[in-house]
Amino acid sequence: MPDSQRSELIRALPYARRYARALTGNQPRGDLLVAESLRDLSTRSTSSLSARLNLYRAISQRATGMSDEAQNHVLSMPQRELLLLTSLEGLSTTQAATILDLAPQDATEQLTKAREIIRSVSRTSILIIEDEPIIAMDIEDLVLRCGHDVAGIAHTQAEAIALAKETRPGLILADINLGEGGNGMEAVAEIMKTMSVPVIFVTAYPECLLTGNTLEPSFVITKPFEPLTLAIATYQAITGGVPVP
Repeated sequence: MPDSQRSELIRALPYARRYARALTGNQPRGDLLVAESLRDLSTRSTSSLSARLNLYRAISQRATGMSDEAQNHVLSMPQRELLLLTSLEGLSTTQAATILDLAPQDATEQLTKAREIIRSVSRTSILIIEDEPIIAMDIEDLVLRCGHDVAGIAHTQAEAIALAKETRPGLILADINLGEGGNGMEAVAEIMKTMSVPVIFVTAYPECLLTGNTLEPSFVITKPFEPLTLAIATYQAITGGVPVP
């Protein structure tokens, strides 16, 4: 593999990890999928796609083996992949179609159908952990527009732990940096000692949380985000992704 392509792959790794973790439902399975996909790329000839798109493609090709285990989900595997590639990873429909070997029109039709389904399922109560009041209000508005209920809004680590115990939310949407109020990841770690609940972390710098070197979030979305991005991440978090065979 040429050094230039190797360097591009290294830069693409954080985003590939985010995609694979969201697709599979947790960090270990997602990171394993990325590692296996990297090995696949090292043994095949390069294509005209960029290193990042090639890596997404290798992950998606590996993920096709999950389809049988995904049959109980309301979304098909291609629909999940299309939603994640376009909303979470910010690719165009044409790029996503190329990665998944779909005709552009077919990809567009599947995306439209998937978005309609997403809006009608996975309603839950969400605990918002965010230290900035205005941002918290914006996130609350997004949560409500997605059809969810707001279990509460916590501005500090201590408030988050207390509110989670009081409200027993169906999902936690947590900022990482709570300023002087503590740390969102530490708050979630404490909450998880007494309950099991899906978590989505929100950050302006996702690449810093996706190194693969330590225990890291399974679901990460980038600030600022759109309602559809939240809806898709919530669906994946609640349904647990799709297990690797």
